[in-house]
Amino acid sequence: MFGKKKKNKVTYGIVGLGRFGQALTEELAASGSELIVLDNDDEKIRDISELTENAYVVKTLDKKSLQETGIQNCDIAIVCIGEHMDMSILTTLNLISIGIPRVIAKATSLEHGIILEKLGADVVYPERDMAIRLASRLETARELDIIQLSEKINITKMQVPEQIIEKTVEEISLRVRFGLNIIAVENDGQVLENISPNYVFKHNDVLFLAGSKEGLTKFNHWAASDK
Repeated sequence: MFGKKKKNKVTYGIVGLGRFGQALTEELAASGSELIVLDNDDEKIRDISELTENAYVVKTLDKKSLQETGIQNCDIAIVCIGEHMDMSILTTLNLISIGIPRVIAKATSLEHGIILEKLGADVVYPERDMAIRLASRLETARELDIIQLSEKINITKMQVPEQIIEKTVEEISLRVRFGLNIIAVENDGQVLENISPNYVFKHNDVLFLAGSKEGLTKFNHWAASDK
């Protein structure tokens, strides 16, 4: 049975070892987190037992069976069952009912998520979130690095878009059109900090820009569509 947590250490319970649950377990185990894992598949539990000694085969996820494992002693429980909505909802309800402070549940549709939220769970949409992250990466493919100073200000390092090469700073007018300021330009190891309006963008320039994420996205879209 999973016992009380160690002082000042967050403990996690994972229910379901599909692809999402498996990946989550591996990441938490690699970070040194204390966790308990439940699934109804003997083979999956046998494999995951290499990562945690608290891995249990549980055939039914009613309150009694859950409490027998000790999962109620966790700070956070994550329900990784998505394919079977009825089981996901019932398990989430049972975990909340046995007093776990925070329950996170995977949803596979908006309707599924709404029900889980009404039960009191925090909801994640892994497939949707992955698609959003991929779209963001594709939109900002030129970015080499980004530092978020606040919700509205980012410092971005990016390769010069091909469409603005041989054009001047004044022609592109980043500040007026996109709300972006050029902090510096690097080329062949040389860094120019004072960029004049007459500066002509060159091949291999690396731009250091300051501005909002929205402004940077607009700039990327404009550069990609400009002919």
